[in-house]
Amino acid sequence: METVVWGIHIVAAVVLIGLVLMQHGKGADMGAAFGTGSAGGVFGSGGSANFLSRSTAVVATVLFITSLSLTYLYANPSQQQGVMDRQVISTPESAPISASPASSASPVHSTGSEAPGSKSKEIPK
Repeated sequence: METVVWGIHIVAAVVLIGLVLMQHGKGADMGAAFGTGSAGGVFGSGGSANFLSRSTAVVATVLFITSLSLTYLYANPSQQQGVMDRQVISTPESAPISASPASSASPVHSTGSEAPGSKSKEIPK
């Protein structure tokens, strides 16, 4: 999917560059070439710029949509992983902490889920 969007994006960018380069400025129309001095003299006020302007707008919209699509695809990557990418992490079960007379006088209460020798994460009162 990502490769298809990249392909459309690159083709749209190249076509957009070509369409922009094919368009002329206001003073470079055929009317100016004949010496009349008016840009809309040969093709009228709209002239040949209508087709090029509309096609440029369509290709620019496609480029914008593919840009947003690529942003979405990279912000939310697919969860497909290969067999070698999956790792099984096995953790040994921790032994319950036995109650001792020293621990009963302590204000920190043990839940029994900590490993022996580990410090509790609770803050004493």
